Amino acid sequence: MNTKLLDILVCPICKGPLKYDKEQQELICRPDRLAYPIRDGIPILWEDQARKVERFPDESF
Repeated sequence: MNTKLLDILVCPICKGPLKYDKEQQELICRPDRLAYPIRDGIPILWEDQARKVERFPDESF
């Protein structure tokens, strides 16, 4: 994931920062508890495509 792109991307719902999960290829919004997929290097920032996150295994997010 391009770091310059990560600097400008925000959650489409709350406009908060997103954290990159390299292992799962997702962008995580902690306040909304949503994980947006990254497909073929393209972040899919649609709420209906996001999955709900129940727990955060890595507290570095």
